[in-house]
Amino acid sequence: MVRIYGTIGPSCNSQDILEAMLDEGMTGMRLNLSHTTLEKSAHDIESYKKACLSRNVPMDLMIDIQGAQIRTGQIDGNMIVSSGDRLIITTNEETSQKVITVSPVVLRNLSQGDHILIQDGLIELEVNEYVEPAAAKKGFYVKVIRGGEIRSRQNIKIEGKEIYEDVLPEEDLMALDQATFYGVTGIMQPFVRDGADVRLLRDAIRKRGLDLRIFAKIETPTGIRNLPSIIDEADEIVIARGDLGSTMPLWELPRVQKEISRMCVERGRDFMVVTQMLHSMMSSPVPTRAEVSDIFNAVMDGASSVMVTGECARGAYPVEVIKYLSRTAREAEQYLRF
Repeated sequence: MVRIYGTIGPSCNSQDILEAMLDEGMTGMRLNLSHTTLEKSAHDIESYKKACLSRNVPMDLMIDIQGAQIRTGQIDGNMIVSSGDRLIITTNEETSQKVITVSPVVLRNLSQGDHILIQDGLIELEVNEYVEPAAAKKGFYVKVIRGGEIRSRQNIKIEGKEIYEDVLPEEDLMALDQATFYGVTGIMQPFVRDGADVRLLRDAIRKRGLDLRIFAKIETPTGIRNLPSIIDEADEIVIARGDLGSTMPLWELPRVQKEISRMCVERGRDFMVVTQMLHSMMSSPVPTRAEVSDIFNAVMDGASSVMVTGECARGAYPVEVIKYLSRTAREAEQYLRF
């Protein structure tokens, strides 16, 4: 049976809503640690635990760790930018409404003319010139090509370049230390480049005496090229279409998704499909026809799991989201059987 995952957040962190989501077919919950910690999420986790006990279903809590992904630094509130705005990108710890802070590895890899994509490409910036003094490379002026809302800890890509932080930063190791206490059952590993990245996480899990499934997220061309070695090491492959779609023209993404699905099926490895499966339901009580077709086709291709993220974490209709996700997946399963 295809597993149905939601993502916990402000819209669905109460016991009654989580119970309703379980009633609609949700089988597991994801917690994104890019913006929080297990300790800070203790109330949400407790609500999910109580909901599972109430409905007599096993608790399946998967944490999405930070991994090697690069992100925006601390931003004072949310920054709304529009096309044509001029900003500064720097490593300095500033919280101005005109400054985006990033890690030094980003600045070292930036050049004039580069395009920076934020939050799966929803926001696009063009790098102009160095902030004076140029020799010090203290930052760059950037022009907003495609505007939106920039928040702390959003993912960043430099178009055409692959750059990473440490595979297992200190925050991730701390999360592993706390995994048993909070009832964690699985780890989503972002930006997996090859089987060696998965082995590094596996070793850290084993050293702590844990038994956790590893969900390896395929989000880069490197991950696609090294997919056979990742399949050999991971428990489940995640076709993470958000960042993956930022590395190629969007019209190529469906073909790449099909190719990853086919390779997983041929090698007998479970895989999950995620990102914008019901994105319109952030603000609508019903999905589009294209969205339910997307879910149906993912299951037809052999997906073992499907997952929604912001649709239930921050969206207006978390219970309805799970209803459509689950019922569409079950319809596809029935079609496959008969």
